[in-house]
Amino acid sequence: MKGILFAFLGGAFITLQGVANTRISQDIGTWQAATITQLTGFIMALVILIFVRDRKWKKFKQVKPLYLAGGAFAAIVIFSNVTAIQRIGVTLSISALLIAQLVLTYIIDSNGWFGTVKQKIKLPQFIGIGLMIAGVVILRF
Repeated sequence: MKGILFAFLGGAFITLQGVANTRISQDIGTWQAATITQLTGFIMALVILIFVRDRKWKKFKQVKPLYLAGGAFAAIVIFSNVTAIQRIGVTLSISALLIAQLVLTYIIDSNGWFGTVKQKIKLPQFIGIGLMIAGVVILRF
């Protein structure tokens, strides 16, 4: 149940972040908005880390370098979301974002990439993605 709650929180905050970043980018520019978002995100994570005080820093060297680049992906996520929201609106942008996330996660799961357990994608998953795509098409027109 906690996982579902955190997923909903994450989804809500992705949407709020996208709208806020779009507003910031209208005033100062998209890459500037991405920079401010990354900076404030870093500061917030650092403050939380200071309060949590776990000692897992010693395991830092065990992390594969590819995975350390994950934070850099956030800059592309922010730029893409802001640009999409400016051009096609919040609802359509978030809908397309969710479809892209689902399609990529199915590809990752079915191939067992990044250390995930290989999972066979079944017909209901394809139908679900198809229905989401149909929903976006309906939203668009």
